[in-house]
Amino acid sequence: MSITANWSYPTAIRFGAGRISEIADACAAAGMKKPLLVTDRGLANMDITTRTLDLLEAAGLGRAMFADVDANPNEKNAAAGVQAYHEGGHDGVVAFGGGSGLDLGKLVAFMAGQTRPLWDFEDIGDWWTRADADAISPIVAVPTTAGTGSEVGRASVITNSETQQKKIIFHPKFLPTVVICDPELTVGMPGFITAGTGLDAFAHCVEAFCSPHYHPMSQGIALEGMRLVKDYLPRAFADGTDIEARAHMMSAALMGATAFQKGLGAIHALSHPIGAMYHTHHGTTNAVCMPAVLQFNKPAITGVMEQAARYLGIDGGFDGFCAYVDGLNASLGIPQKLAGLGIENPDIERIVDGALIDPSTGGNPVEMTRENTTKLLLELV
Repeated sequence: MSITANWSYPTAIRFGAGRISEIADACAAAGMKKPLLVTDRGLANMDITTRTLDLLEAAGLGRAMFADVDANPNEKNAAAGVQAYHEGGHDGVVAFGGGSGLDLGKLVAFMAGQTRPLWDFEDIGDWWTRADADAISPIVAVPTTAGTGSEVGRASVITNSETQQKKIIFHPKFLPTVVICDPELTVGMPGFITAGTGLDAFAHCVEAFCSPHYHPMSQGIALEGMRLVKDYLPRAFADGTDIEARAHMMSAALMGATAFQKGLGAIHALSHPIGAMYHTHHGTTNAVCMPAVLQFNKPAITGVMEQAARYLGIDGGFDGFCAYVDGLNASLGIPQKLAGLGIENPDIERIVDGALIDPSTGGNPVEMTRENTTKLLLELV
């Protein structure tokens, strides 16, 4: 089945197999003549990256890449990227990759024209208004995984390397001008990345659906996003060349990131400090945290999860949904405890400290306190 579409929500999206061939036209639509492609080290020498650079070069847009990006990008990566941007005389960014490449690419485009320090733009109150919006460079986003949804996000998650805390840097103009979603770019993902990124999309949808904030549009998007993951993540995991499954998972990633405008919750509140401190894969960490968080939130979400279970064709209401999540995790090789991520003796107090100040706590349906968050975390040890 071939899935090809042009969407204008939440931004201009060119969706379909082979559409990376339109990268030069996408850059032109965004007003770029000399883009800098930003990606992570792991993708720097891969065929999909080389081909994209070839297409840019052939169109007369140059061949410039910055790939000094960590798996959990930090302010040092950002500073180096901005330096490369200025030294190359660039006028826009092609953010290319999974969450790390996309987040860092968007941040380079944002910071290249700012005079204030990075942390002045943390997602607190109206701090985003401190930015010079006219100095933000255009962004074309090209996801190569199906999970984070950063290609349609208005923020970047950046680790403060000194405090080992993940911070969210927000501005409405982080939203890329054009997105190219080409499922062929995800065919080479190994199974564990397919699983972790896919479950990241699922976590976004689940937490958005459970958030108590009022946003009916996001509620509907989250519900259908869960269905796409349920139906197609097992297929993509079993056969990485299943282009139909890969396409639907790219849609689920877009939907999760669009839906979580409604809010996230304790899954991400825990995953962010764990990832910052122990450098774990974000989506996989979310998956490990999800079963315990569902039980933690049970008093507040039983009704909504019964609705979700009915829509997804899962018997047993809330308990049936939880059993489904347990089985899905097991089928994809997700560990049950943090030890399975290599974290043998986690610093409980520091993780809880990080969780309680994370912006995601505000969307959790059960209020997170030091006492109950500590008890929740101990369920994962």
